[in-house]
Amino acid sequence: MSEASYCIVLDRDTQSKFLCCARRKNGIFTICLTNAADVWRIEYTEDTLQHFRQKFALKSAEDYIVKLRSSCSCGAVSVAVHDTSAELHVGSGPGDLSVTLSRLEGPQATEDLRDLLFSMADSLTQLDSRLSSVSPLKNHHRGPPEFEPRQQQNSAPSVTVKRRLPGASLINPGTKKKLKATGVAFDDADED
Repeated sequence: MSEASYCIVLDRDTQSKFLCCARRKNGIFTICLTNAADVWRIEYTEDTLQHFRQKFALKSAEDYIVKLRSSCSCGAVSVAVHDTSAELHVGSGPGDLSVTLSRLEGPQATEDLRDLLFSMADSLTQLDSRLSSVSPLKNHHRGPPEFEPRQQQNSAPSVTVKRRLPGASLINPGTKKKLKATGVAFDDADED
């Protein structure tokens, strides 16, 4: 599975924002959390993932990703940051999922942050290419459809548009426009 889920998570105490990512790569299910300065992560191999699934009654890692997405969309995901760990809470009920992530240090944190950034960019690129393959607006050989002549939908004869004759009224066709007032001519000789 190469699917990943990204969402924004808030620390309920400080209202700080964190980026959360859940994905499977090379047979390892990873949950990663970052505030762009620090990185927290937990990895599950197939054995530990089995225990994780049983503990939270999940059928697969994909179920966790679906639950994370739906919980993020309704704001039911939060994080609590401690000195060397962060606790991710998914759900707002008594049976919510809680996962403790370990804080990464130095080059390992930098590498995870870089990997997260490029995986997000890759997923955006894939999404953009899928959208451009189905969107007529992204087709560079043709212009947007609103600038193309419209085709007749039925085979009824087309209505010919009458040309307006010079002097005819736009508002009341068939009548002539009123002529402009010419004004009054005054004699300058009477003023002396």
